[in-house]
Amino acid sequence: MKKRFGTAIYKVNIDAGFTCPNRDGSLGFGGCIYCNNDSFRPTSCKPSLPVREQVKNGISYLSRRYKASKFLAYFQPYSNTYASVNELEVFYKEALEEPSVIGLAIGTRPDCVDREKLALLESLAKKHFILVEYGLQSIYDKTLKYINRGHDYKTFLDAASATQNRGISVGAHLIVGFPTETKEEMFNMADEVSGLHLDFLKIHQLQVVKDTLLAEMYKENPFHTFEYEEYLDFIVDFIERLSPDIVLQRLFATAPDEILIAPRWDRSRHQITRDIQQRFIDRNMFQGKRYKVKETAAR
Repeated sequence: MKKRFGTAIYKVNIDAGFTCPNRDGSLGFGGCIYCNNDSFRPTSCKPSLPVREQVKNGISYLSRRYKASKFLAYFQPYSNTYASVNELEVFYKEALEEPSVIGLAIGTRPDCVDREKLALLESLAKKHFILVEYGLQSIYDKTLKYINRGHDYKTFLDAASATQNRGISVGAHLIVGFPTETKEEMFNMADEVSGLHLDFLKIHQLQVVKDTLLAEMYKENPFHTFEYEEYLDFIVDFIERLSPDIVLQRLFATAPDEILIAPRWDRSRHQITRDIQQRFIDRNMFQGKRYKVKETAAR
């Protein structure tokens, strides 16, 4: 992004008041078993404020703190394509009104896009940087069923394929550490997603947070979550199998301490990042060191 735009790009978090088909009854209620949006949504994200005002507030803060000059409007909580095309167009264009906003990052589910919505994004991508971040979470249907995801892996593949070659960047979110998967199955996901021609990838460890069904399940029958040193080794092993063409946006999650149940690492983001980097150095590893070029694995 810095190479493309000449400076660092900062995300302005936007909550436009969207919901999710896994919450409003279209697919189910309650959402995925791990989902508590307070675990990742900044307190500055307030759907009660108009999009335009959220953008201005975010730019004001980031400009003061980081001397930032260019921004992405990041539609983050829930499914940010889950509305009519006309509604989406109003939200997106409102966010793009600010001259310093060079584009949009849109977090959503792969079952919440269609040709009409992608055509809208394609039209915006002619003048702006547009990134769609799909919640993949896992390539295994057994896991997607366990977490009450409401769609299968093929749904993600279809959405990613339909989004590509439109001038739109495609990203995915991946969670590692579900009790339904072995370590080797988790590592195999690096090989699989490397063949999907993704532009960006976010990876984070499974976190058990309060006020979720997963928290109730964990209380009744505690399962293993990543220990700190264990995760450092895992993420290095995972990334060395990953295509070097994929830009990594996130390597771990840090839910607020007041709602986090497990795993409790008690480290700052800076310390975790530093320790991951050091682990790469100590082990003489780098992204793609064990990457094997191949077509997408069988479904």
